Amino acid sequence: MAVNPNEDTEFNEILRKHGVLPPLPPKPRTPSPPPAPTIEEKYANYTAAQLRELAAEAPDDETERILEVLRRRKLQEARKIEMARFGRVYPISREDYTREVTEASKVDEDDDEQHKGTGVVVFLYKDGIPHSDRAAEHVRILAQRHPHTKFVSIVGDKCIPNLPDARLPMFIIYRKGEVLNQLVAWGADRERKIEELEAVLILAGAIIPRQRIPPGSERDSDDEDGSDLNDVDDDPSSRMRSAATSTNAKAPKNIRGRKDDSDSDFEFDL
Repeated sequence: MAVNPNEDTEFNEILRKHGVLPPLPPKPRTPSPPPAPTIEEKYANYTAAQLRELAAEAPDDETERILEVLRRRKLQEARKIEMARFGRVYPISREDYTREVTEASKVDEDDDEQHKGTGVVVFLYKDGIPHSDRAAEHVRILAQRHPHTKFVSIVGDKCIPNLPDARLPMFIIYRKGEVLNQLVAWGADRERKIEELEAVLILAGAIIPRQRIPPGSERDSDDEDGSDLNDVDDDPSSRMRSAATSTNAKAPKNIRGRKDDSDSDFEFDL
């Protein structure tokens, strides 16, 4: 009777112990299952109305509390967008650049007595580059989080002819008609967190953190105490300090100020 050496039988095991058969190859390890998403991640794209319904049907008090915090955060973000000038990313073309970027950065807000102008962040990208795609998602979130700063996007070589993909994604930061900084190849060296980009834009002057709204000053009508809002840190300056600490409170090396623009191979005086 022929012996199948690949069968895992008691007889074959005896033969392996005596060296008659070679040992079986190791079985492939079962990959660990991915971690379950948190409640915040699971319901990140739900509306405030949907979160209210889920909170009413929550299986326990802790889940209800988290859903309620998320709902109130959604309401606060919606109010900020309603009260602000921007709140989203505006696609532009090269022909729009002067009007939508340079001139737009000279405009003061209605309540701006210091005439600081408007922070404008130009996001140069190319679809299909992983760190560019990741940065695009971060830009979308930051545009909603900081609706007093204008975020615009344009394909890199449509803005700067012959711009190499290796320099993407690129950020050009304006205020009062002038370039404050350039950020080149963001995320090409390592995966970057959204808090890092937010901190850099604050430090560069594109984003001016707003004062946190005192609890109870703009509360939705059915909230009685607003105590859960204390569990949510919506203060952008707090996020900036935390991220800046993790990067030694300095801008990354590939940020270029205006004084360094002369060594660039690319001109964008549009």
